[in-house]
Amino acid sequence: MTGAQLNIANGVREFARATPDAIAVIDGDRRLDYAALDDRSSRLAQALLAAGLAPGDPVAVLSGNRLEYCEIAAGLAKAGMPMVPLNPRQTLADTAYIAGHCDPKAIILDPALEDRAVDPGFTLRLGAEYEAAIENAAATDPAVRVDEHDPFCIAYTSGTTGAPKGVLISHRSRVLTFYCTALEWGLGPGRRTIAVAPMYHGAGFAFAYAAVFTGGTVSMLRAWDPQTLLRMVERDRPQSVFLVPTHAVGLREVGLQGKLDSLETLYFNAAALPVALKEWVLDSFPGVGVHELYGSTEAGVVTDLRPVDARRKAGSVGHPWFMTEIRVVDDEGHPVPPGTPGELYSRSPFLMNGYLGNPAATAGCTTPDGFLTSGDVVVVDDEGFVTIVDRKKDMIITGGVNVYPRDVEEALAAHPAVVEAAVVGERDDRWGERIVAYVVAREEGLEPGALLEHLRPRLAGHKVPKEFRMIAALPRNAAGKVLKRELRSTG
Repeated sequence: MTGAQLNIANGVREFARATPDAIAVIDGDRRLDYAALDDRSSRLAQALLAAGLAPGDPVAVLSGNRLEYCEIAAGLAKAGMPMVPLNPRQTLADTAYIAGHCDPKAIILDPALEDRAVDPGFTLRLGAEYEAAIENAAATDPAVRVDEHDPFCIAYTSGTTGAPKGVLISHRSRVLTFYCTALEWGLGPGRRTIAVAPMYHGAGFAFAYAAVFTGGTVSMLRAWDPQTLLRMVERDRPQSVFLVPTHAVGLREVGLQGKLDSLETLYFNAAALPVALKEWVLDSFPGVGVHELYGSTEAGVVTDLRPVDARRKAGSVGHPWFMTEIRVVDDEGHPVPPGTPGELYSRSPFLMNGYLGNPAATAGCTTPDGFLTSGDVVVVDDEGFVTIVDRKKDMIITGGVNVYPRDVEEALAAHPAVVEAAVVGERDDRWGERIVAYVVAREEGLEPGALLEHLRPRLAGHKVPKEFRMIAALPRNAAGKVLKRELRSTG
C-alpha cells in the first residue's frame, strides 16, 4: 500500500471541510475564506481542463503578490498541471526563453504585465476575464490523481553561463517544507503571516503558501514598502513573518512604529544578515525569535540558525534543517575537518527532481548517493555551525534576488565601446550585495550614464549594476580565466 499521495492542494481541501469560514487570504479589503478558496481553485482547474489543457501541461503564472496566487497554485495542483512562476520584473526576452524551454500550454497573468508576457495559445487575464472563467466553470474538484513525486512547479534559475534552468520541484518536497515551516516558524490553524517576499520566488511562495496549507491566514503585501508592512502587522496581527536583509534595512530606515507585539518569530533568508544589522533586529524586536536560514531553489531549506544562538553565532547560517544531512568536501570529494573550507552538499526530502530537459546539468550537481551541491564554499565549526565563505559559481544575491554575472557581462559586451567586462557582487548593508561592473573600454571617456542607457532596455532592473569601474585590463590567471576574487579585493 502506498497511502495518500502528498499534494499541495490537500491543505486547502482539508481546511475547507474543517474550518470553512476561517479566513485563508487577505489582500487589502478582500478576504477569502477556506470554503471560497477551495471552490474557486476547483473552478479554475475545471476551466483549464475545459479549455483543452490536460494533466501534466505546464501553466505559466505572471503576477505579483495578490489574493489569486494561492487559488491558482491550488487549482493547478487539483488539475495536475505544473505551475511555471514567472518573475514580474524580468524582460520579455527572459519570458520568451522560459516559454520556449518548458512549452507552457497556458498563461495566467496580471494585465499590467502584458508587455512581458508571451502567448502560448491560451491566456487568462486576472480581473474580469478571470472572474468570468471562474464563475462559468464547474464547481467540482476534478481531483486529478498526481504522484507526490511529480512536479508541482517548474522554477527557473540561471546557471553560471546565464542560461536559465528549469528546476523540477515535487509535491512531496513542498508539502514537507510546509509542515516543517509550520513547526519551525509558527504557522497552523489560527496563526497568521504576511507574504512580503515575492511569491514567484521559491522561498516567498513556500513560506506564504505554507499558511493556507496548514489552516492559517496569509496577508498579501502587493509591493515592498516598510511603512505599509508595519501597518499590516498592526492591522492583521501576524505571529511570524519571513523577510530578507533588504527588508530589515528598510525597516531600520523608517523606524519601527505601531503595535507590533503580535510578532513572535522573524525568519530571514537570501543572504546572511550583516552583524550590525542583525544586532539592530535583535534589539528592535525584543522577545521575538530571530532565525537565519540558508537554502536554494534546488535544495530547499538546508540550514537554520535558531534564536538560542542568534547572537552567539551571528554570521553563521546554523545547523542542518529537519531531515537534512550535509557533507562538506574538498575538490577531490573528500570530507574536510572542522574549520576547513569545503563545498557544501546536502541530502533531504526537499531536493529537486532535477533540471527539466537537462540530465547533464542534473548529474553534474548530484552524487550517486543522492547529495546535491550548493555550489557554495562553507566552513563548519567544532559545534557543527555552518558559515558561508564564498559562492563557488559567483552568483550575486541583491535584494533577495539571484543575479548571475554572465547575464550582465553579455549585455555590457554588446556596447560598441566596451572591450570586455566582469561583474562581481560586493557586500552592501542595504541590498545584501551590490552589483559592480569592471569595464575595459575601447577609449577614454566612456561614462556610466551611457552604460546605464545601454543596459536598461536589455536587463531587468535588479540586474543593472549599481556602480561601474573603468580599468585598463581584467586580472587573469595563466589559463586566461578572469580572477574575480582580485576584483572584489580591489573594491
